Amino acid sequence: MNLDSAEFIRVGTSYFAIIERPTISKDTEKIMISWNKETIVNDLGKDYISAIKKYYGFCCIPQHINYEREIGDFYNIYHPLDYDIEIESEIDLQELQSKIPYTLKYIKHIFGEQYLLGLDYLKILLENPTQILPVLVLVSSERETGKSTFLKWLRKIFSFNATYINADSFLNNFNSDLNGKLLVLVDEIITDNQQVTERIKFLSTADRNKIEGKGKDKEEVESYYKFIMTSNFEKNFIKIDKKETRFWVRKIPSINKNPEFDKHLNKEIPFFLNYLVRILHSTPKQTRMWFTAEQIRTSALTRLMDHENEEAKSKVYDVLFEIQENFNTDEILIAPMDFQSISKKIHGRNAITPKEARNILKGFGLTPTDNTYKYEGFELLPHGEFVKIDRLGRYYKIIFSEIRHFFDVSDESLIIN
Repeated sequence: MNLDSAEFIRVGTSYFAIIERPTISKDTEKIMISWNKETIVNDLGKDYISAIKKYYGFCCIPQHINYEREIGDFYNIYHPLDYDIEIESEIDLQELQSKIPYTLKYIKHIFGEQYLLGLDYLKILLENPTQILPVLVLVSSERETGKSTFLKWLRKIFSFNATYINADSFLNNFNSDLNGKLLVLVDEIITDNQQVTERIKFLSTADRNKIEGKGKDKEEVESYYKFIMTSNFEKNFIKIDKKETRFWVRKIPSINKNPEFDKHLNKEIPFFLNYLVRILHSTPKQTRMWFTAEQIRTSALTRLMDHENEEAKSKVYDVLFEIQENFNTDEILIAPMDFQSISKKIHGRNAITPKEARNILKGFGLTPTDNTYKYEGFELLPHGEFVKIDRLGRYYKIIFSEIRHFFDVSDESLIIN
């Protein structure tokens, strides 16, 4: 073991070795691993201990320009970039542009008509890493679009300040892998768990998070996560409502990539970073997430929001159609809770909620009774039989033939199992 290239530090009462670890690309990356005093003494001698730098503790201050490893008597665990950004030297902008053809073409591919906003987003990541930004999601049902390449490229730029996780990780108690991270990268996300959605929404705007590792107590730390995700499911990779403003969803077209495209992209990174610090923002900061909801609204986001409504409409139809078929009746008395009860038998855990049913019926121009009354409702038994049952509540009187035009499908084709 060659210890000449290792750097040792003491943080609090613990010792660490900072070493270069080989990577699959034949480069190296700097990592810090725990060490112990006895081993240092055995390997390097007792006098070496007194020369080791000492810190009271760790801190995490995200910086990419004018990076500082030591903040007072604390060791900054945020990783410096592996590239030089020459903010004081005069570099011709056009000359820089000529050095990054692959990069600029790729950014135009990812952000399309929002190209300038895309440059703003990347410039903010570089210059102001603590600025809250929208959750960026790249979607496409097509293959070979370059979605995953975007995540790999950002990981290459921001190194250990970016981490990959999956959707289930948001439900895991142990989340120490998020500590000190700037970018949280989620490749191929698909979830119908509302808890995951709420967790992403919370963390994308929170300035603090509780970190817990196995065998360790929870610790509250500052957070500044930026979520960037990809998905093959354009319409239903996650559940969000129409009032949501934290998601920036872009549909990515297919691309014919040169087999060496990734290498060209990575080679241009130093020039691109110097380009970013020299261009101006195309839009000033206007909200806590910099961009307004209107600026980042896309047809892909609209489709995602509308899918929730269309799915709920389908489930309302399923319930009404089954009742109409089983009882051959055009008049149906039903309350929102009845929709949920019957829908659970048809759709399982994806059953419609009373609130969703109420909103759909409201959209049809229907109103419930003004008070609680007895009515003859319906129930779907576990073995599949429909029965009538006396109920009490505020119910809707639905004339099935009068609302069929709201459902743009044929009878049987709408039933969802």
